[in-house]
Amino acid sequence: MTTRDDIEARRKLMQPWYWWGIPTFFKCPWNEDPAACDIALIGVPHSAGNGSTERDQHLGPRAIRHVSGRLRRAHQAFRLTPWDEFKIHDLGDVPLPQAMDNEASVDHIEDFYKLVDAAGARPVSFGGDHAVTGPILKALAGKGAKSSGGRKIALVHFDAHRDDYDHMAHWLGAVRSAAHWAAYTVHEGYVDAAQSIQIGIRGNPMKPRDDPAESSTGYRVLPADEIFEAGLERTIEIMRERIGDAPVYVSFDLDVLDPADAPGVANLEAGYRGLRTWEAIKILHGLRGKNIIGADIVCPMPTVDNPNQITALTGSVLMFEMLCLIGDYLRSA
Repeated sequence: MTTRDDIEARRKLMQPWYWWGIPTFFKCPWNEDPAACDIALIGVPHSAGNGSTERDQHLGPRAIRHVSGRLRRAHQAFRLTPWDEFKIHDLGDVPLPQAMDNEASVDHIEDFYKLVDAAGARPVSFGGDHAVTGPILKALAGKGAKSSGGRKIALVHFDAHRDDYDHMAHWLGAVRSAAHWAAYTVHEGYVDAAQSIQIGIRGNPMKPRDDPAESSTGYRVLPADEIFEAGLERTIEIMRERIGDAPVYVSFDLDVLDPADAPGVANLEAGYRGLRTWEAIKILHGLRGKNIIGADIVCPMPTVDNPNQITALTGSVLMFEMLCLIGDYLRSA
């Protein structure tokens, strides 16, 4: 007679197969209590912060859950199997009952991440448009934040666009928008621009700049052309020198990647060479040993991805790299 133990044994044998079971991030346990994990995987299904682009970015977390089970494996370069060494849970999605109202939604996102901060979990999130990063930073950094020890954070910002447009009052009505978050988090005391860097900026701005690498907000800007000229090793040196000993948050807009690797993004920047995925991963590995308190990947557009879902698969690879960077740091701390 078949027993419950027999069924459980069969379940264990099926765990490696991505097409079996409930699709959580990387097939991790679903547990909405942030105090129960070391690393919290969180979806932020938000699209109201960038009205100038494709609007289906809120579908990103679901797309990643469907494909990320293929990537439940060890990290060869770090000799790390994070699932075995840490408690990593899918906390589900941030509840956004006023989803079409950006200002209400960013408040709800901040409320959610304050609970994560208080619990001591390190979040790796998948959006959602880039407006989600501002409230996450407000919850994890600055005065009173547990994750950063009350300090401002060093922001490592991968993007084709700078998102620090503080000369505009709003972005098509959204105030704390995908175009403003990198500025207001500096002005309000959460990000230390003097220890932060923007990586991979490219394309033509709305108005020509005398120096594309100059930032009135105080960031060190490394445009894509400068990275390709200087090389990846020098890029990593500049990034590490900039960060110093500050706690780090990584925000990765998928449009920093060349459209050949990520065609399904909201702010597609075609015609100008972007980072290839392997180059982005190499730069991310340059953060090894830094105190990464959290990370996010944003601006997916699953509805315009190609049939084999390469953008979603690339996004899940980047999410895996980020949680492994955090795990590698925790292992040595």
